[in-house]
Amino acid sequence: MKRDNKVRVLVGTRKGAYVVEGTAQRRKWTVGPVAHEGNEVYHVVADPRHPGDLYAAVNSGFWGPMVYRSRNFGKKWEEIPAPLMATSKSRTPAFDEQGNQNDVKRPIANIWHIEPGLASEPDVLYLGADPHLIFRSSDLGSSWEPIDAINNHPDRKNWGPGAGGACLHTILIDPRNAERLYIGMSAVGTFRTEDGGGHWAPKNKGVETPFLPEKFPETGQCVHHVAADSADPDTFYRQDHGGMYVSHNRMDSWTRIGKPLGDDFGFCVASPTSSPGRAYFVRLHGQARTTGEGHFQVYEWNDQRRAWRKLLSPKAFPGDYGVHREGIATDTLDPAGIYVGTTTGQLFVSPDAGKSWQLIPYGFPGIHSVSIANPAAT
Repeated sequence: MKRDNKVRVLVGTRKGAYVVEGTAQRRKWTVGPVAHEGNEVYHVVADPRHPGDLYAAVNSGFWGPMVYRSRNFGKKWEEIPAPLMATSKSRTPAFDEQGNQNDVKRPIANIWHIEPGLASEPDVLYLGADPHLIFRSSDLGSSWEPIDAINNHPDRKNWGPGAGGACLHTILIDPRNAERLYIGMSAVGTFRTEDGGGHWAPKNKGVETPFLPEKFPETGQCVHHVAADSADPDTFYRQDHGGMYVSHNRMDSWTRIGKPLGDDFGFCVASPTSSPGRAYFVRLHGQARTTGEGHFQVYEWNDQRRAWRKLLSPKAFPGDYGVHREGIATDTLDPAGIYVGTTTGQLFVSPDAGKSWQLIPYGFPGIHSVSIANPAAT
């Protein structure tokens, strides 16, 4: 077994997917050919349990939502089955006695996120979709089962979409317990299950909804993205329509941390393995949906010191930039690599936890997602 030392940046864009390859020094990069050309690719992810396996959430204006898999880091792709709609197996009437919708078939509009299971479950995948749907596969995507406790949740009649749709965009698994999962939905909020998806509880206490009359409801928050702390799986960092937040108790409550930044609206957050207690955010101005500082910018939150650090000088990368919710990623190397893709097609890389930055010399279509296939034995 030989060691593959390449770092691969997986980029999902408005017009296809790209695999960008670099060495462990992360100074020189090669951009591979486009795959799924012309289609919206909302997410590309590596399966660390099976080195070389990649999955792509492909959304075609002609053929609808599709799932593709590569067994060789993107050199060749094959379409695998995708769930097309969600129905409940437990109820048959379309409406209950109160007139509430039960199990009407819900066709998938877009696939937003694919999440590999833990190493203890080598064939499990999760998939998040619009409208507010989640599925589980126990055979690496050959078949999918709807998770009815969300897909037919009794309160879903009150769930509204965000500006990007009714997307279930975040799926996190507790590394200590495969039965404990967390999800994020726009514009609903975050939920947690302790029994593998049989029951879910909303977890949004302390998160403000500035766009609603009730400022701190149980649900209705437009969560944009959530990341777990690399060293403490009970700690989470949250980028919300209403600000930046941290939770130290498995999302039971949240504390706003972004107020010192002024407008702390934004879409993405990541926490690297080699920098425990730190999270990286791209702050945006809520109205313009751009960085709004005249240049590219990333902010580091130090949770132990409870302090912010601005990473780039005003002279770096002039212009205004936007990001989407999956637009930031970090690798497992030390020092951490930080990767940010923009809605105007730039891919920024820091190989040293934010000390220095480079721009990959390639013009991508508008970037939806960035993730990392870390170096692994092959």
